Amino acid sequence: MIRSIALATALVFASVPLHATTYILESQHSQGVVRWNHLGFSNPTAQFTMAQGTLDFDQADPTRSTVAVTVELAHFSSGVPDLDENFRTVDFFDTAKYPTATFRSTKVERGSAPDKLKVTGNLTVRGVTKPVTLDVTINKVGTNIRSHLPSIGFEATTTLKRSDFGLGAFVPQVSDEVSIHITCQADEAKGYVKQLKADADAAAEDARAAAKKAADAESAARN
Repeated sequence: MIRSIALATALVFASVPLHATTYILESQHSQGVVRWNHLGFSNPTAQFTMAQGTLDFDQADPTRSTVAVTVELAHFSSGVPDLDENFRTVDFFDTAKYPTATFRSTKVERGSAPDKLKVTGNLTVRGVTKPVTLDVTINKVGTNIRSHLPSIGFEATTTLKRSDFGLGAFVPQVSDEVSIHITCQADEAKGYVKQLKADADAAAEDARAAAKKAADAESAARN
């Protein structure tokens, strides 16, 4: 929790474009699904979660918006333990050497409808950086009825060749081309940081109360 607060605070004080609102990704409600073809017989998937990042979104002119995201590859999971372990080896992500993947936007363009955008940026995986374009749909911009914070949600899709990033093991039996579908929810940064701190303070108070209760019970047992 302390690490999350420190990261969130740093994001709040990052450079923000004029008229843009800074949002912090909610890692609990943001994830990506990667799909590939296996020997022509099936189309398995794996999921990445616990993404951390910031979105500076200008609702009046979305082309001024920016996004920066870091994904911890230790959380990349297919649900198959042996395969997940293989993903972490030098044949694939080599997570001991390259524990994260990052995306940094370089250009945002309007799409075919008001809720559509094309977001181009630099994707870095295994130390290799390549340009990638995401087709983005804005789901909603408004107030989160649970957190009461200004929030935004969107979907993003793209298709890329894994061999471009040094992940070409077993091509072509296992498809080089993979599709990615990302769903993200983000909260207004300053309010989110305040909420994280309040949650951390409440958890610390609960821990102190539990410790005192245990100490009192132990004292009563001795007497």
